[in-house]
Amino acid sequence: MNAKVKSRAPENETVAVAIVETEVVLDNCPSHEDIAALAYSYWVARGFQDGSPEEDWLRAEQELCSDQPQPKD
Repeated sequence: MNAKVKSRAPENETVAVAIVETEVVLDNCPSHEDIAALAYSYWVARGFQDGSPEEDWLRAEQELCSDQPQPKD
């Protein structure tokens, strides 16, 4: 298929394009350090045995995120 695309702007006009940068701030998420500390505490509570570091991390992250207040719309 060979299709030609016609420009929407006349050749003698300038088309301006704006690039907008946005910064995403995740204030409602716990810090990496907070998650790590809580995950570590789970391992300590088990006597430094068994379990999974990944499961501890996910559990800590879920617990801390659920404790955070939700933004109001």
